[in-house]
Amino acid sequence: MRRCVLHYVDSDIFGGNEEAALQLFGSLDRARYEPVLLHHGETGIALLVERAAKLGIRTRAVPRVGRRGRLAGVFRLWQAVRAERPAIFHAHLSWPLACKYGVQAAWLARVPGIVGTAQLYLELRGSPHYPLALRPHRRIIAVSEEVKARYAEDLHVPTRKLVVVRNGILVPPLDPSSDAALRAELLRGRPDYLVFTPARLHPQKGHAILLTAAAQVSEATFVMAGDGPLRTELEQQARTLGVAERCVFLGYRADVPALLAAADLVVLPSLYEGLPVSILEAMAAQRPVVATAIGGTDEAITHDQTGLLVPAGDSTALAIAIRRLRADPALAKRLAAAGRQRVEREFSSARTASRVMKVYDEVMLEVGAPSAPGI
Repeated sequence: MRRCVLHYVDSDIFGGNEEAALQLFGSLDRARYEPVLLHHGETGIALLVERAAKLGIRTRAVPRVGRRGRLAGVFRLWQAVRAERPAIFHAHLSWPLACKYGVQAAWLARVPGIVGTAQLYLELRGSPHYPLALRPHRRIIAVSEEVKARYAEDLHVPTRKLVVVRNGILVPPLDPSSDAALRAELLRGRPDYLVFTPARLHPQKGHAILLTAAAQVSEATFVMAGDGPLRTELEQQARTLGVAERCVFLGYRADVPALLAAADLVVLPSLYEGLPVSILEAMAAQRPVVATAIGGTDEAITHDQTGLLVPAGDSTALAIAIRRLRADPALAKRLAAAGRQRVEREFSSARTASRVMKVYDEVMLEVGAPSAPGI
């Protein structure tokens, strides 16, 4: 008996949370658990809906619950959940109180199993202990040990409800070639060492630190793919620092694999993370990586083995790491090869999907329903 899993995303932009959900969708065993995507209609997540449809996943849009008419909004969500009759409602949480109205609707609809994936921990104002929005979950899947610890220690979520399943990606075949024309376009006579950062232009991602480091590495070109609320501010910072000619803001790009292939180095200077998919993609592309030594990221990168880690917020340390890899191609090659091997071994989407389905099986047994065939 195949069971319906209703995946709910309440975001209005496409980011790491949505990418991780898509990676999961692509590897689930649909003979056992059939995914359906419930979402809101904002244009910012059109890419999520489009890519889900290409994976053969049915999607269902429902109006967002507004500040006014909350009861009516939750009722519409309840109707959508009831219409699908899911065995499991899977909320994809970009922060602890994400998806709260969908979870409430699923609870009211008496969905047997409510599961959440916690992609990121953010401190809540007033630090409420075990928020009501999280209580209906039978399991909360933390994407890293760091996220699990924060949910347990800061939010007092019972440890019996918490399980770590790290993000995974569909690891592509290794292609050593790169698009020479694309690289030339990105460099355009700038320094011939391309540092690439794929991340939303949001305070979390630490671009301001990256630009300050760029001012200390005159022999590199810094290319940033992603859009967000800080773009105008960051472009002004680049001009103020005198690095605007060596900093390329691409905006949103759908060709990240090609950009990775064109890069010499990938840098992610985040201030906090869950377990960033962008790091896994860089490692899978066999590119050396410099990232910040923060919880989650340090579960993918081991310093001096699969990449380099620097203290968060430290532009000087970041610049030193970039210069070190530029000056030592053999080290960069060794780190890149080890990173690729680690992703293949530990961070494949098939491995992630298998562990998520095991969570589904456990929840089905808990609620007294037979699990999907194939255990």
